[in-house]
Amino acid sequence: MAYNFPVTRTLNPKEKPDPNDLPFGKYFTDHMFIMEYDKGQGWHDGRVVPYAPIAMDPASVVLHYGQEMFEGLKAYKNVKTGAVQLFRPEMNARRTNRTNDRLCIPPMDEEMYVEAVKAVVRADADWIPEVKDTSLYIRPFIFATEPTLAIHPSESYMFVIILSPSGPYYPNGLQPTKLYVEDTYIRAAMGGTGEAKCGGNYACGLKAQVIAAEKGYEQILWLDGQEQKYVEEVGTSNAFFVIGDEVITAPLRGTILPGITRDSCIRALKAGGYRVSERLLSIDEICRAYDRGEFREMFASGTAAIISPVGELRYKDKVMDVNGGEIGPVAQMLYDKIYGIQTGAVEDEFGWIEPV
Repeated sequence: MAYNFPVTRTLNPKEKPDPNDLPFGKYFTDHMFIMEYDKGQGWHDGRVVPYAPIAMDPASVVLHYGQEMFEGLKAYKNVKTGAVQLFRPEMNARRTNRTNDRLCIPPMDEEMYVEAVKAVVRADADWIPEVKDTSLYIRPFIFATEPTLAIHPSESYMFVIILSPSGPYYPNGLQPTKLYVEDTYIRAAMGGTGEAKCGGNYACGLKAQVIAAEKGYEQILWLDGQEQKYVEEVGTSNAFFVIGDEVITAPLRGTILPGITRDSCIRALKAGGYRVSERLLSIDEICRAYDRGEFREMFASGTAAIISPVGELRYKDKVMDVNGGEIGPVAQMLYDKIYGIQTGAVEDEFGWIEPV
């Protein structure tokens, strides 16, 4: 089905930031996509408009009961052809509907979702940075707009897509980070919203992150919410461990985000002949592997950073030096493969690239 979303061009284009000095998520482009939902009418009136503040009723459901969700993906210019392309956007559309279902937000037509992303990216294609390790970060989000203090699913919503030319998520790029294992607070529990991409999952993690920063650590490694025994996520990213010849990541059992980069890593690893396990991994097993000299690598995966290697992991008073504080060969291979596919430098053997 063809979608012809109307485009209203800005009369006051912004000055573009220096592509050689781009922080993550600070600058925003000239346009955004907006679409509304009303009960009985469905999703309607999708359009590209100039980037601007959004007016909301003070009684909007999202402000009181947090009914909202968001996604994240990226656009690049192919380094060989200059063509604008997306990385697996249909996965974001699919995950949006899984999150929507959990939060009682109306589902979206997934083809329409991808076309909406393409429409606003086309409008601001000249904002896509072409310096190494940069991209146009895309943030679709939905929030409840019905003005009521009654606690029930909203009867109206707004779907918005904004764009941000960005550099690496971590300012030092692929330099390994230091992680602190959080064993007091929890991020998610079985039956909760851990697998949904909603703001509440991130707000509840801020306290632990602040404490870790005070101890000199850049991020935290979450343990499971029931026994605080099994490793789950790194901050807001999926975690991978290389122990011996096995690459291990936590299983999707409702408490962690089904990351698109996570899935891409698993598929790339299996295609490369690596032994990959999606299984429960206890922090005690990691400590024992470290003592035996078998804890070889650790890294996080996510849309924003792609791959973030870990150079130090602290659990209580035990400080584990991971791979001499350097990026390991598995993490490096995955970064080169996935980023290479995203930018067109590496052949897309998986069919992940979607032209805009």
